[in-house]
Amino acid sequence: MAGDRPILVLDFGAQYAQLIARRIRECRVLSELVPHDIGVDAIRARDPVGIVLSGGPASVNEPGAPSLDPAILELGIPVLGICYGMQAMAQALGGEVAGSGSGEFGKTDIELDPGAVLFHGVEPAHTCWMSHNDSVTRLPEGFRATASTAGAPTAAMEHPERRLHAVQFHPEVVHTPFGQELLERFAYAVCGEDGSWTPQHVIDEQVARIRAQVGDEKVLCALSGGVDSAVAALLVHRAVGDQLTCVFVDHGLLRQGEAEQVVEMFGGHYKVPLVHVQAQDRFLDLLAGVTEPEEKRKIIGEAFIRIFEEEARRLDGVRYLVQGTLYSDVIESGSKTAAKIKSHHNVGGLPEDMDLELCEPLRLLFKDEVRKVGVELGMPDRMVWRQPFPGPGLAIRIIGDITRERLDILRHADAVLQEEIRAAGWYQKLWQSFAVLPCVRSVGVMGDARTYDYPIVIRAVTSEDAMTADWARLPYDLLERISTRIINEVDGVNRVALDISSKPPGTIEWE
Repeated sequence: MAGDRPILVLDFGAQYAQLIARRIRECRVLSELVPHDIGVDAIRARDPVGIVLSGGPASVNEPGAPSLDPAILELGIPVLGICYGMQAMAQALGGEVAGSGSGEFGKTDIELDPGAVLFHGVEPAHTCWMSHNDSVTRLPEGFRATASTAGAPTAAMEHPERRLHAVQFHPEVVHTPFGQELLERFAYAVCGEDGSWTPQHVIDEQVARIRAQVGDEKVLCALSGGVDSAVAALLVHRAVGDQLTCVFVDHGLLRQGEAEQVVEMFGGHYKVPLVHVQAQDRFLDLLAGVTEPEEKRKIIGEAFIRIFEEEARRLDGVRYLVQGTLYSDVIESGSKTAAKIKSHHNVGGLPEDMDLELCEPLRLLFKDEVRKVGVELGMPDRMVWRQPFPGPGLAIRIIGDITRERLDILRHADAVLQEEIRAAGWYQKLWQSFAVLPCVRSVGVMGDARTYDYPIVIRAVTSEDAMTADWARLPYDLLERISTRIINEVDGVNRVALDISSKPPGTIEWE
């Protein structure tokens, strides 16, 4: 079945590599991001329907620059090269790449050949998004040029018989208006995909994979109450029924009223076997005096695992641990081609000596894709559209040492923020909105008296998948209400600030 086989995106260090994978998924086609040097055997093992070669920051003519194994182009699998990927393809097949002297960056006029496979039916005169110094100066044997710009006479090329195609520009960005159409042409007309990778397809596929992995073994699900772990739990429950037990660990780092909501939802609404572990003291003791973010995440990740192992032994014979790990968690936790931004507690924060095997049915999905699966599974809106809340909880929103006093302050401030965001109709417009407590104090004046208290920082962002984000332009009157209420109602706070950083350079969470 076509939807079961991915289009692999070989990452040459591109700024937009992850975006390429997302745009292909928007064609209802599964895509996976893999290192450029994955190797021919590993590619064969994945049995892809197509391959995309990403852009990259290097020049193919630099010593040590990432190169393309020509054997990949001999597999008979359709290939699309983008920017650096085009140049790597040309060089691997005997063409030439050289500097143009001036390069092209940003919006660029382009002339397309409407008879080319990827441009069929597209108007010849268009604009595209360029970002290159080098360009293909001599085509490989059997190829023809299918597009040109002022700075790149060969802005695209194709060898239809070999199903090899390449473009110098970036079709994955919105600044190339015909870009999504081009990717669809590659997926459908060249790779033979049928757009069958839908939420229902994901459910059917994952249920089958879970059954194949788990068999008749007992399964424990790490349930946080967020949409990711909830969808993972429902998928596993659909696959293996009462072999599943959900374990909810209250680590004392949750938001106001959150533990009660989780217990009511799963134990009451879904009737899934649920164990509620009270572990507030355990986590706070482990985190006492810890201020370094990576250490916090690793301590929390290991403590979670140890509790799950204890519960697994108590339940007798549990072999598998279900986690709501997402593709963005995997990417951000680092790989050979992507720098580690932060160790997600469920990826880089896991101990090496785990007794349980992982079952992660959402590992290849982004958050918006998980939500679509949740809708298909019949989850209520309040659960599906719940803003992301990290496993380490409020621990990574307190910048510094974690104490009960600081947790109480932050929990109260965050509750005020969420109440006002919901009342103003902004909750579902935002990817995330939350309060941050930096462990510094500043002078204030309240009731004609000096105060020396904490600030609260408001963080609100918009995003598609958490890989990039922009700060939300909340109305001034809403910000004023939030600030006034927090200062008036939360003891220990005398100042409210607004974080107006995007991602990059900042991350969404502060730690």
